[in-house]
Amino acid sequence: MKTIDIIGENYSCQWEKTRTACRCIIIDNSKILLSYETVNDQWMIPGGGLEEDESDEACCIREVAEETGMIIEVSECMLEIDEYYDDWKWVNKYFVGKVVGHTEIKQTESEREVGMVPKWVPIAEIKEIFSKFDSYAGIDEMRRGMYRREFTALSELIK
Repeated sequence: MKTIDIIGENYSCQWEKTRTACRCIIIDNSKILLSYETVNDQWMIPGGGLEEDESDEACCIREVAEETGMIIEVSECMLEIDEYYDDWKWVNKYFVGKVVGHTEIKQTESEREVGMVPKWVPIAEIKEIFSKFDSYAGIDEMRRGMYRREFTALSELIK
């Protein structure tokens, strides 16, 4: 498994807090399943935070089901992207998965507030969207960092 570091401009040179998230790239017919925030016009690869005593694989499966209603099978972890911002280290573990069923979407209140919906997007289209991460410099640093991370993951895992 490959690990890539992304160092934010505001990194304090040491982290005191860490958060781990597991994300899944799911491809079907040259389209990728993404979570889309309709209120913010923001895209992301489905996934989220690792809970206590939960395996990485179980986290990935749970998060995708909660956000998208898709039941998936996942590969072993294919890529880790570690991001460093302020005094945080954000660990993002990427898996490749396939849909094997459907279930009820169970989003958090914040996900419902931003109007999160699952969308299948052509690979070339989403790579183009994520490739513009630097256009958010000084405007939306959170989106800039997230899009940079997602673009890096797709570039590594989808050749």
